[in-house]
Amino acid sequence: MKHTQAFARSSFNRVQARGLSAIVVLSSLLPAGAAAGSDETAKGEIVADIGPSCWVVFQDASGNYWFGSDGNGLCRYDGKTLTRFTTRDGLTHDAIRGIQQHAPTGDLLISTNGGVSKFDGERFVTLPVTVMDSSDPAEGSGWSLDPDDVWLPIQPRQQGPYRYDGKSLYHLKFPKSPRADDWYAKNPDRPWSPYEVYCVYRDRKGHMWFGTSNFGICRFDGKTRDWMYEAHLTELPNDAMFGIRSILEDEDGAFWFCSTRYRYRMMPDARAHHVDGEIAFTREPGIDLSGVERGQAPIFFQSVVEDEHGDMWMATYGDGVWRYDGKKLTHYPIREGDAVVTLFSIYRDHRGDLWLGTHEHGAYRFNGKTFERFRPR
Repeated sequence: MKHTQAFARSSFNRVQARGLSAIVVLSSLLPAGAAAGSDETAKGEIVADIGPSCWVVFQDASGNYWFGSDGNGLCRYDGKTLTRFTTRDGLTHDAIRGIQQHAPTGDLLISTNGGVSKFDGERFVTLPVTVMDSSDPAEGSGWSLDPDDVWLPIQPRQQGPYRYDGKSLYHLKFPKSPRADDWYAKNPDRPWSPYEVYCVYRDRKGHMWFGTSNFGICRFDGKTRDWMYEAHLTELPNDAMFGIRSILEDEDGAFWFCSTRYRYRMMPDARAHHVDGEIAFTREPGIDLSGVERGQAPIFFQSVVEDEHGDMWMATYGDGVWRYDGKKLTHYPIREGDAVVTLFSIYRDHRGDLWLGTHEHGAYRFNGKTFERFRPR
């Protein structure tokens, strides 16, 4: 339970445990057609280190590394020079929550606590948002499945994900969850939305999966949007909640959601034999922990990637990284002296190197044996 409580505290600025108040971030998202940014080239500031806060690591198509902090902007490393960009350079907000790239245009999309910045290689522009009020999947709702689109899990207290198609940023609305009426009846005064998107994942078929704060997972296959819910993945005892923070489809076609307890298979005829609007699935035993010195308590991970061998690498909040090759589980504790390094994300770059984003200890990179602190040359 100590591990799951720590995991629950590592939120995207959400309510995670009983007695805590929601951290409400005031959005600076602009209305459609009102893009804002500087006309000048973003020069940034040359720095020697990325700093202690590094929540997000990303490598762009040109090979540059980007490091997003929680309040100190964004750093770019080209192999020689480390440059920091902040709101002074046109960045929307200095608290970074995600970095992605739109392949056709090459534009970087930086999710922040104040909206989305687009970086075209020269300047930052705050993207205006087109809000789609309808949850109807018909044309006009904004729901579309294109492999080039970028999906973003941004902004608290919202009702759905954001989609960028190279021209416009759309805020979409989820269909009503089958659990909505019951949840709102039991939680009339919760200061956040149960539809908040904690993570976005594209599976091997190109379908989109969205992990939410309280309603489990929503899947969009290009035609329908269906829900999947497992109470133990969202709720903890004593009214603590952590939601769905990570999703992975393994090379065998099974899905993992936040925990090693089970893996899941989706039934292809789900809609014909299940509650309308919900995905039918089967559960299989997850990872055998009998040989690990932690008892049988499942490992809860908030970020996960698959390497070139199909091994799963699971980053936990305060219990380091766990690697699973389908048979054996290997633990990589992450410490800085006597201090436990708390993790936010794990990322695999173009070469297959693994990186860790941390709350207070910069970035780490795997050297083949262990994760070591990244220090620019």
